[in-house]
Amino acid sequence: MDPDKIDYAAMLQDALRDVVRRALEQVAEHGLPGEHHFFIGFQTDAPGVEVPRFLREQHPEEVTIILQHQFWGLEVTPEGFSVLLSFGGSRQRVAVPFAALTAFADPSADFGLRFVDGTEAASEEEEEEAESPAPAAAPRKPGEVVRFDPSRRR
Repeated sequence: MDPDKIDYAAMLQDALRDVVRRALEQVAEHGLPGEHHFFIGFQTDAPGVEVPRFLREQHPEEVTIILQHQFWGLEVTPEGFSVLLSFGGSRQRVAVPFAALTAFADPSADFGLRFVDGTEAASEEEEEEAESPAPAAAPRKPGEVVRFDPSRRR
């Protein structure tokens, strides 16, 4: 960390990971409300990740789990979360440090985050916009996120 600079990108990533932590804490305490469900992507090879061996073999770099109907024992700490998921009829524990997250989405709320390279965070909409930019004067869709580029000056 450079004492002469403020690392806004790291602060933003920490804040967005905190959104995930708080959402998971709410679900751990009260259950999933309404139609909410989560898609959680993470690096299977990151330090502290615990997944069944077959899952790591099938997905050596990244995997997405779904918390919707069949999950049990969700526990959340400041550093990460663990949960029991059903794989082939057998409950297996998955533990994920928040630092290993690559994506988080709640389709019922049209909400998603993507964590890029462990140093930058962007919404899924920002990634899509970066791949196919719309004209600046085009009307925005509800829920669309405007791309934020900290290196760009206006």
